[in-house]
Amino acid sequence: MATLGFIGSGNIGAKIARLAVAAGIDVVLSNSRGPHTLAETVAELGGRARAATPEEAARAGDWVVASIPMAAYRDLPADALTGKLVLDTLNYYPSRDGHIEALDTGRTTTSELVQEHLAGAKVIKAFNNIADVHIPALARPAGAADRTALPIAGDDPQARTEAADLISRLGFDTVDAGPLAESWRFEPETAAYALPYFIDPDAVTAFWAHVGEALRSGTPPQMPPPTDAGAPLPAARLRTLLADTPRKLTADRLMA
Repeated sequence: MATLGFIGSGNIGAKIARLAVAAGIDVVLSNSRGPHTLAETVAELGGRARAATPEEAARAGDWVVASIPMAAYRDLPADALTGKLVLDTLNYYPSRDGHIEALDTGRTTTSELVQEHLAGAKVIKAFNNIADVHIPALARPAGAADRTALPIAGDDPQARTEAADLISRLGFDTVDAGPLAESWRFEPETAAYALPYFIDPDAVTAFWAHVGEALRSGTPPQMPPPTDAGAPLPAARLRTLLADTPRKLTADRLMA
């Protein structure tokens, strides 16, 4: 039986795990706080789920989802992930992760740093550009007319194909953005990041601008976050967004 391991089982990881269980894939969840803290999530997912340590989850998975803060990427168990396909959902926010000069200047991408650390693994950037609430909301069976596409990037073409097959089982089409050096095209605040999956992207843009200004001024945000059921994003539209977006360096973001 195929198994998907999770290093990090927060909002993104737990929602991908639900899709995996629905697709008949066993899941092994882990986080930095210990397996006992995942008991409720495991109970909700049912018999196909169990909790473990990050190293155990890495070794158990036929594929592994890494969904942790960028600041902790060096905590990923490199030896246990050797030879594994790793779906990297990490995003870089200096306000949370601290500044990383190589990312601030655009010298490299988040996933290239992860791949450098996981030298023996096959890293695929995926699931980082969609809000966690839209993962279950927009998943559809293969062939559905309103199926949503997600971008992927990776240095190993065969691994990109394997990742696309897995993500299809989870309910999404994919658009191949090429090697990890191109994964900036769907990092935060680029054209393909989050907004295209919202019914009302203008409301989200206004909210992000408000929060960014509040952070800069040191005052609590007053505007409530928008709620949105999600809008399907077809592959053709996603390809256009990826091709046309300019690179957004940290200093140019509304929210860093």
